[in-house]
Amino acid sequence: MDEVKTDVETAAHNVGEPRSSSDEREVAETTEATEADAPDAVADLPEIQEMAKAGILFGRKRSVTHPKMRKYVFTTRTGFEIIDLEKTKTQIAKAEEFLREVAGTGQSVLFVGTRPEARDLVKAAAEEFNFPFVTQRWLGGTLTNFDSISTRINYYIKLKEDQAGGKLDKYKKKERVAMEKEAERMDRLFGGLERLERLPAALIVVSADAHDTAIREAKIKNIPVIVIANTSANPDMIDYVIPANDTSRASITYILAKLTTAIKEGKAKVPAKVAAPEKKEGPANEAVE
Repeated sequence: MDEVKTDVETAAHNVGEPRSSSDEREVAETTEATEADAPDAVADLPEIQEMAKAGILFGRKRSVTHPKMRKYVFTTRTGFEIIDLEKTKTQIAKAEEFLREVAGTGQSVLFVGTRPEARDLVKAAAEEFNFPFVTQRWLGGTLTNFDSISTRINYYIKLKEDQAGGKLDKYKKKERVAMEKEAERMDRLFGGLERLERLPAALIVVSADAHDTAIREAKIKNIPVIVIANTSANPDMIDYVIPANDTSRASITYILAKLTTAIKEGKAKVPAKVAAPEKKEGPANEAVE
C-alpha cells in the first residue's frame, strides 16, 4: 500500500501539480479506490503488477487527455487518468514483434528522448546496439533533409577526428579556439547521430508531446515510429503507440528494456556474414606482382 501511494504522489509531482494537505488526502483515497477498481489481471499477473509498480499506469489530468487516447484509459481518479495496463501490455507486444522483424533485417533504429529524465536511458539503450540517438535537441530536417544533415554530420565527424588526433595544432590559436568552439556546438547538435549513415528503419521515441517534429518527419518519410505516449498525446501519427507514464524513469526503463530485448532477439536471427575467402598465394599471384 505504501509503495502504491508513493508512486501516485510521484506521478502527481511529475505532471507538475501542486499538492496541499487536502491533495494528500485525495491521493490516499485515490490509491484505495484504484486498488479496488483495478482489473482482475492486476492481482493475477505478475507482469501487470510489475508494470503498476513501475508507475506506467499514471496518465495526465483528464482535462488534457486527447479524445483518441481515452480507449487506453481504465478509470479517472481525482482528475487524473489511470491507464489500462492490459492495453499497454498489448501495445508493447505489437511493438516488440515489429522490432524483431526490423532487427532481423540488420537495419538500424533511431532512439529519441530529449527530456532530462529520459536522456541517459535512451542513450544507453541505443549504444547497446551501436544505434544512433538524439538526446539533446531534435534538429529540424534530420529525416526530411537527410542529405544536407548527413553532410554536416560527416564534417562534424572529421572535425572531431582532427581534434582528437592533434591536427588542429597547426592552426593559429585564434583559429584553433574557434574550431574547438564549433566542435562543441556541433556536439550538441549532432552528438549521437554519427552512426546515422542512412535513414533509419524505425524510430523509438520517449514522449510524443516533446517530439512532435520528429514524429512528423518520420511520417513524411514513411518511417514507422514507436512512441511511449501519455494520455495527452495525439496517436494519429504514431504507428505503434505505447500508452504509459512518459515522465517516470521507472516507467521508461521498463518499456525500453522490453523493446531492447526484442531488438536483441531479432538481431540474433540475422545470418552471419559469409567470410571472404582468403587470398591464396601461388604462382599466379607472384606473376601479378
